[in-house]
Amino acid sequence: MKKRILALSLSAAMALSLAACGGGGEGTQPSGSQETGGGGGGAATSEVANKDKPLVWFNRQPSNSSTGELDMAALSFNENTYYVGFDANQGAELQGTMIVDYIKAHAAEIDRNGDGIIGYVLAVGDIGHNDSIARTRGVRAALGTGVEKDGVIDSAPVGTNADGSSTIVKDGSIEVDGTTYTIRELASQEMKNSAGATWDAATAGNAIGTWASSFGDQIDIVASNNDGMGMSMFNSWSKANGVPTFGYDANSDAVAAIAEGYGGTISQHADVQAYLTLRVLRNALDGVDIDMGIGTADEAGNVLTDDVFYYDEATRSYYALNVAVTADNYQEFLDSTVTYEPVSKQLDATAHPTKNVWLNIYNSADNFLGSTYQPLLQKYDDLLNLNVEYIAGDGQTESNITNRLGNPSAYDAFAINMVKTDNAASYTGILGQ
Repeated sequence: MKKRILALSLSAAMALSLAACGGGGEGTQPSGSQETGGGGGGAATSEVANKDKPLVWFNRQPSNSSTGELDMAALSFNENTYYVGFDANQGAELQGTMIVDYIKAHAAEIDRNGDGIIGYVLAVGDIGHNDSIARTRGVRAALGTGVEKDGVIDSAPVGTNADGSSTIVKDGSIEVDGTTYTIRELASQEMKNSAGATWDAATAGNAIGTWASSFGDQIDIVASNNDGMGMSMFNSWSKANGVPTFGYDANSDAVAAIAEGYGGTISQHADVQAYLTLRVLRNALDGVDIDMGIGTADEAGNVLTDDVFYYDEATRSYYALNVAVTADNYQEFLDSTVTYEPVSKQLDATAHPTKNVWLNIYNSADNFLGSTYQPLLQKYDDLLNLNVEYIAGDGQTESNITNRLGNPSAYDAFAINMVKTDNAASYTGILGQ
């Protein structure tokens, strides 16, 4: 296999690799007559038990939301179980570096009140989500404001920290052209609405209004764990006040907003992730090497190079690599729903007959999965001859989704995006019956 295999010792570090978000919509219904399982690309010759059908966890890696420890029972549910996500640590580092580079290039104009302190506010998505934890740590590490707790940077929100006295963060510093600026996290909070949904854009929009009333021109930078919250704050306040805002996900509206002052975002190669999510299922259903069309070219010529993804054999996980999107290159990312050209070739339906897939997205209101990931999935499902039923959750309860998995025997494979990373057993329990 043409894969970059990481050592087992790296698996713990990669436990932060969960995607940031979710989205949803309606899809096609499965046909009444199903071909279960698959081998050699033709119709199945025997029924396959639900517990043995291909399963891909995506965007949210089965793990303990408190410790980040991976749920290996879920990741190895059967021999055709995998995870698809992105390298959260690498992406978090990129986001922090992007903000630092911007400060170094614009320090004098960023310091709006001239007090020598570059103050920033931070929108935290979900305090128990590994992506959110990674991004918060990445920003604090790069800006020098992180404080270690139990050997890692504390990712807890600070509330408010106008005087720099918080014990959760500390003041950092950056020298630019002989001038040393203090870097201070003025405020941060989890963006969770009254109904319990996290990564909530409306909550972020309200928060920036409150912070602006409290801190005024002390706010020089706005940072966000994702573009949904970032754009809400940008449109509500920072655009009008000329304050650069940095997000994550490279949603189309955020990329377009870079021309209007949005500072930058991170592409987690959603095009590669969406392809991998369905390609792994396609390969398992066809009974071919799992690397086919991934690290090894298929008969149509689809193949990925190792500068856009890698595979961690120990955790059965595929990770896409991230790219910083700034004023220098944003025009290349304006449409986030374009498939990745090297893996955009149609598979022959004779060799790869149609199979039925049940796929859920944890929250119908999530900006990234709704506006970027699902549209990509819907393009790839055609290219890979997969009939996918899309289930949209409410972002709050697992049962809102699992209640719609009442007839797993009607499907040949499953792709699951959990509400909470701890809840893999809610799905495997159904499939194991």
